[in-house]
Amino acid sequence: MRTDGIERLCAGLAARFIACRTLAGTLTFSEVQAARVRKELAGRSGIVEKQMFGGIAFLLGGNMAVGVHGEDLIVRVEPAQTVGLLREPGAKPFDLGPGGRSPAGWLLVGPVGFRTDAALHSWVARGVAYAASLPKKGTKPTAGSKRRARP
Repeated sequence: MRTDGIERLCAGLAARFIACRTLAGTLTFSEVQAARVRKELAGRSGIVEKQMFGGIAFLLGGNMAVGVHGEDLIVRVEPAQTVGLLREPGAKPFDLGPGGRSPAGWLLVGPVGFRTDAALHSWVARGVAYAASLPKKGTKPTAGSKRRARP
């Protein structure tokens, strides 16, 4: 029985998805899509990669701009734009957890919606613009660094 076709198929799938175990659980995301996002963000200062939502996220100033979850793109946008952007090809609400909670401003975009480099650029630009509009997240002050009111 020949198995080389199955082995090639498995190797091909493994190359497309990264799955790793962490203390938080299993992360599964398309390395191909993540590489496209990295390329789009190349040269932009202040971008940090972080494992979030079972995938990988790209943060600007501590705020998530875009990410990859499975084959889909996660994009944070101005909440008021959510309804309009849900009309774009491949766009759907991003469910952040149990109970079907899909807050405004969080979108998943299927591969059909960012198949071309121009479409990917547009979605990444939206996410980066929104993250850049938010206040930077800093480190939380420790008890010793809190300011005290003067008497």
